[in-house]
Amino acid sequence: MFIGQDGRYHEECGVFGIFAPGEDVARLTYLGLFALQHRGQEGCGIAVLKDGALQHHKALGLVNEVFSEDILTKLGTGQAAIGHVRYSTTGGNSQVNTQPVVGHYGHGALALAHNGNLANNEALHKKLYKHGAVFQSTTDTEAVVHLLASFGDVPLAEAMALAMKELRGAYAFVSLNGHELVAARDPQGNRPLCLGRLGEKGWVVASESCALETVGATFVRDVNPGEILVIDHQGVRVHQENMGCQRCAHCIFEYVYFARPDSTLDGVNVNTARRQMGEILAREIEKLDVDIVIGVPDSGTTAAIGFAEAQGTKFTQGIMKNRYAGRTFIQPTQALRELMVNLKLNPITETLKGKKVAVVDDSIVRGTTSRRLVTRLREHGAAEVHFLLSCPPVTHPCYYGIDTGEADTLIAATHNLDEIRQHIGADSLHYLSLPGLIESVGGENKFCTACLSGDYPMGTPTESN
Repeated sequence: MFIGQDGRYHEECGVFGIFAPGEDVARLTYLGLFALQHRGQEGCGIAVLKDGALQHHKALGLVNEVFSEDILTKLGTGQAAIGHVRYSTTGGNSQVNTQPVVGHYGHGALALAHNGNLANNEALHKKLYKHGAVFQSTTDTEAVVHLLASFGDVPLAEAMALAMKELRGAYAFVSLNGHELVAARDPQGNRPLCLGRLGEKGWVVASESCALETVGATFVRDVNPGEILVIDHQGVRVHQENMGCQRCAHCIFEYVYFARPDSTLDGVNVNTARRQMGEILAREIEKLDVDIVIGVPDSGTTAAIGFAEAQGTKFTQGIMKNRYAGRTFIQPTQALRELMVNLKLNPITETLKGKKVAVVDDSIVRGTTSRRLVTRLREHGAAEVHFLLSCPPVTHPCYYGIDTGEADTLIAATHNLDEIRQHIGADSLHYLSLPGLIESVGGENKFCTACLSGDYPMGTPTESN
């Protein structure tokens, strides 16, 4: 979760941890990170506990680019390992910012991987600078390592509990020292983290449940908000149940966009939630006079199926996706964003020609992708293009780990509905309502909707500093 030159946070990541003595923990972590690759494609790393020492390797690139057979063999069998995939969305894309962060403190070697953002990151850095901390990177993860080291007289789990009292924001941690793995989740549960069982003696923690299945682990439960788990040769024990927080704030954008459809986060299956988003959107608007419904792959596809079934309209595949192209809303310049749309999404002329089309996407952030997509659908023969979103307008910046940008870069923060429609060139534009989105993920008020409502449950950098 680095800070770019513009002073904003720009990252969404995935973490994985395993304690399974005698297993090839490096390769299992490699597979776990592969399952989480959608959460971060800029860099990755693995740290392995072997005979009381930590070995690690990390670099820029995809998981299969960073870890060769020789490197995995060198890391090899051990007692435990942690891994990280990183999504640096604007600037700061350097190897020094890859994770896990590995160092030494009073109790020996320590490795830490982190998904999330700290709202009080600036204040934390200032405090640590005053106590003589020297930083090698621009990540708030390294700041947490320094904070843990400042409680060097106590075990790692206790240091984590003390550190969490000083942290404000979103985080899921996996950490490793010379004999145990410690996992922790922020008090509001904003970042996802779950626990699985591997065989008779192994345990796994991961950002999403899809990673558990990939390595052959069985889902046990989600790590509770504010909870700290210690995993060692004795098994799993709860060091801290919670921090007394009365409000859960799971990131609702995980269900809209980031998480893999086959993952279940905090009891809600992502694929089921997206289908319900489409169904509820179909219920909220009048019957559209269209010939076909198509989805923008991948996160818009399931919602499009739900919408089509609820409206009694044919769903078909109208857009092919280049799966080797990155996410377009995080490209650094307008020109690159527009070119990436051409590379990423290719309409199917034979499906679209002469048709009135309803196209379902997950969200509009800056409007660049949507405008270019509508243009390309028309270029490929669509007679009408009606744009539907399975998420309410994104009107506020996220400070907890998703690069939405500042408010003046968000089209819904500066334009009304019809202005957005005109900007993207659609015949009509329809958003799912916020109550509809909440209903699609279970109807409980346990989600962070800051980017949609401006309600920041963990504060903002200004408030925290």
